[in-house]
Amino acid sequence: MSPVLLAVTALVVAVAAFVQGSTGVGFALIVAPVVGLVEPALLPVFLLALMIPLNLYVAGRERGKLDWHGAKWITAGRFAGTFGGLWVLVAVPLAQLNLVVGASTVLAAVVTLLAPSFQPGRGAFVAAGAFTGVTETATGVGGPPLALVYQHHPAAVLRSTVAVCFIAGEVISLVVLLITGKITLHALGMAAVLLPAVALGGLLSRFVHHRLNDRVMRLLVQLFAIVSGVVLLIAG
Repeated sequence: MSPVLLAVTALVVAVAAFVQGSTGVGFALIVAPVVGLVEPALLPVFLLALMIPLNLYVAGRERGKLDWHGAKWITAGRFAGTFGGLWVLVAVPLAQLNLVVGASTVLAAVVTLLAPSFQPGRGAFVAAGAFTGVTETATGVGGPPLALVYQHHPAAVLRSTVAVCFIAGEVISLVVLLITGKITLHALGMAAVLLPAVALGGLLSRFVHHRLNDRVMRLLVQLFAIVSGVVLLIAG
């Protein structure tokens, strides 16, 4: 990667870390398309490695608001979905995966936008975790299902719980990818080089995350899900 492309990627990573640190979601959606254009071989390992320290920071910052019940069931579903994601990574062309995931995400966002307030149960948590396991392991993008299932919760609950679910899922995905020989030293090295950009964006988010009220957060979550779905549809 040339110095110019590295600088552009670092800026994108910092902005994405700021967005996720503020809202709880968005890092992979912002970074994945750019990295996919610059050096697609880095995905998904590059994204997974960078998101672990970012989510550790967010989870630690708001650990008092964590929904352990939901996180437990999401992680169970996430573990099962990881193996589906590994199979998809090997067997399904990325263009077809983008179409399926994009259409499903947009449909889910539109339905939840029109639906009345709801409290997700065990089934919804497990389903969101499984879907995330498939998409994040295969592409590095897994935020929309978790964001949608927590859209009616307080902003701090969404940020802290989604961060913990991301950490558990990212570790699971990296272990599975390591066992199957799909992790490269180059991808890990690039993640290490851009770690300061993640730190900068995450620390800056500290000044604004508490200013987002629950209504604004819900609208941002729905917008995030719709945009991510449209991006994937276009990519497909």
